[in-house]
Amino acid sequence: MAQANSEYGQEDLEHLSDLEHVRERPSMYIGDTTGRGLHHLVYEVVDNSIDEAMASYATEVKVTINPDDSITVEDDGRGIPVEKHEQLSEQMGRDVSTLEGVMTVLKFGGKFSKGAYQTSGGLHGVGVTVVNFLSEFAEVEVCREGAVHHQEYERGIPKGPVRRAGSSDKRGTKTTFKPDPQIFQTTKYSYSTLLKRLQELAFLNRGVRITIGDARTGDSETFCYEDGIREFVKHLNRASETVHPEVMYAAGEQDGVEIEVAIQYSGEYTENVHTYVNNINTTEGGTHLSGFRAALTRTLNNYGKKENIFKDPTPTGEDFREGLTAVISCRVPHPQFEGQTKTKLGNSEVEGIVNTLVGEYLQKYFEENPRTAKAIAKKGLVAAEARESARKARQLIRERKGALGGGSLPGKLRDCSSKEVDKCELYLVEGDSAGGPAEGGRRREFQAILPLRGKIINAYKSREDKVLANEEIRSMIAAIGAGIGAEQDVTKRRYGRVVIMTDADVDGSHIRTLLLTFFYRQMYDLVAKGHVYVAQPPLFRVRKGKQPARYVQTEEEMRGQLLELGLGESLLESSEGISIEGEAMSKLVRTLAAMEEALLQLERRGVSLKIHAERQDAETGKLPVFHVFLGTAEHWFTNRAELDEFIEQQESSGGELIIDMGGPVMQTEELAGGDAGTDGAATVEKRRVRVVELHEVRTINTLLGDLSAMGFEVDALIPQERTGEEISRFTLRRGENESSLDDLRGLPAAIRAAGERGLQIIRFKGLGEMNAEELRDTTLDPAARTLMRVTMEDAGAADELFRVLMGDQVEPRREFIQKHALDVKNLDV
Repeated sequence: MAQANSEYGQEDLEHLSDLEHVRERPSMYIGDTTGRGLHHLVYEVVDNSIDEAMASYATEVKVTINPDDSITVEDDGRGIPVEKHEQLSEQMGRDVSTLEGVMTVLKFGGKFSKGAYQTSGGLHGVGVTVVNFLSEFAEVEVCREGAVHHQEYERGIPKGPVRRAGSSDKRGTKTTFKPDPQIFQTTKYSYSTLLKRLQELAFLNRGVRITIGDARTGDSETFCYEDGIREFVKHLNRASETVHPEVMYAAGEQDGVEIEVAIQYSGEYTENVHTYVNNINTTEGGTHLSGFRAALTRTLNNYGKKENIFKDPTPTGEDFREGLTAVISCRVPHPQFEGQTKTKLGNSEVEGIVNTLVGEYLQKYFEENPRTAKAIAKKGLVAAEARESARKARQLIRERKGALGGGSLPGKLRDCSSKEVDKCELYLVEGDSAGGPAEGGRRREFQAILPLRGKIINAYKSREDKVLANEEIRSMIAAIGAGIGAEQDVTKRRYGRVVIMTDADVDGSHIRTLLLTFFYRQMYDLVAKGHVYVAQPPLFRVRKGKQPARYVQTEEEMRGQLLELGLGESLLESSEGISIEGEAMSKLVRTLAAMEEALLQLERRGVSLKIHAERQDAETGKLPVFHVFLGTAEHWFTNRAELDEFIEQQESSGGELIIDMGGPVMQTEELAGGDAGTDGAATVEKRRVRVVELHEVRTINTLLGDLSAMGFEVDALIPQERTGEEISRFTLRRGENESSLDDLRGLPAAIRAAGERGLQIIRFKGLGEMNAEELRDTTLDPAARTLMRVTMEDAGAADELFRVLMGDQVEPRREFIQKHALDVKNLDV
């Protein structure tokens, strides 16, 4: 280890700018730089648009995943102010617009005092600034007071001042950014992940229209819920039989705190309560949840005693929450959260407000709806009886020195020898067939194996007493040693990691989801504290001749390895006399591989690369990014500065233009007098410019620059028409093998095909297909394996999936299958 400088002085300390600090320590601001942090960037920008909606200034929000995995967020709010900001200008010694301040200065925003926003999700003034700092490029377009203003940034640094870019009959802010691959492990966005959060925001902000579109696939969805969280509860219960058809709804306001609560009971055995403060999902609850629970328990107890429903045993609050589905949404002017994660509300005054509001509402509702009140009270009584049965079951386990008492362990457990809890690992293995190899491949000192026979009981569809009666569940409880439910104590666990290890087929996925559901429902703390993992066995085994086998984790990794193998001694010759090999060849192939998806996206738009290349800028070599329609004329521009200059020229010669960027969701009515004719014939008030931005061309242009440095221009990517002479433009040689190529686009595929020659590639379906040595080398060895830590979000998603797929209603299950049928790969039949 390097020795610290013993002479500790001022030269050892350094000051980082806001931009440098965010890029140096991104996890301080967005949590991490994995997929979770990547998606958090979108939420930060969307939150600003939703804050406009919460303040009643915006009605529509549109989010688009562009073909190059950049993101565009657009709203019809007031638009970020663009005028000079006096305080910032004075501090920086130059004219600084408010827009530039919002995008480039931390701790600068409109949410510290309550002038611009009464309530908001963003409180720290860092959100959109951090997004800008962590993006390869970003651009903001503001429509405000009849004009369009625009500014571009590159890795957080403005490329120029805020410019006026024409006129507009809309208002609002449009932000486009592309996450920086220098920062993030992946820059590929998940449509389904974003869709779930945006639908949630639409439920929480009734009447706001939220659209998500994926330009990569053409998928899109629009959400707008006039009944807000009442529809949210119906959505959560869509797969369940409900105890009462009507959703109970209470709303009120006190001391600036607005409360909404929606309640409906289903025939399920689990509690399903979602809490929010200023649209933030408070997954750890807080004072609003405790106020709600107190009111629910008190009101139902009073009603049951009054109607003489409760005998022995008397239901508790936990019993009254069995089958409960509820959404609690609060808007608090000065919320106090526990830490930057904002997962638990601490405002003490909110507890009393919620308690009073919900208590008064339920008391009145029960008096007016006695049938529903009695059904809920009786459900609580049945739950109490089941709780008593579960208590007796736990007592019986204790008497038999079972799991919950920390006594004898299940006979099929192959335990480890170490007593160091944090070092020890328990592998939950699917079936005895995989248990054998796992037993032979484990490190006996610290790895224990517990084979699970068949599919465990569905903890979502079963009461606790039934769950405890299941032999496989009892074996897990006994082995882990931390107990379950309210009696769980993770300090008594016997292992630092509990690892789920199942096959990569449909049955394995089913068992994994059942286990995650069980942990989420019965061992919540074990998941919350990060002790549950999922093993990731490799997808492929690759062998060449008698060489030792190699293992590959994913299809993407397999494609990459085939590319590396195919490069080998590869040599590329062109008909023009260019010869490339070695490191230059590797660079060429990697550049072409990086361009593959962008070129496909361009062609999916109906834009031919051959025709588009004819519009290439002769000076810069770049292809046009902007396609502009003015009247019947079309124009192409390679950058925004050229576009803005064109608009300025048109306005100076022909009058005001109305700018329509990319066909946004916020469409205005056609201007009086119909559409414009030709450029010259259009009247001043009718001239509308429509601008379509080809986001994927940005990526293509960057990579074309790299190709040009290697001696190839865009025409090398385009097949040439045959002239009768069968001379190949490019020839790929590898050893004695030779293949002809019409263009360079086919080179990566040809290299992969060359890399696959002589290989035996086997795709694994199950752990049982591996022997003990293979399992040790790929899945058990800490130095080589891949483990995924399960978060509460992961386990909650598994639980939600079971609610849909295992629920009482057929329609949600049918919708799920129809929606995802085309996504299925490697179907087991």
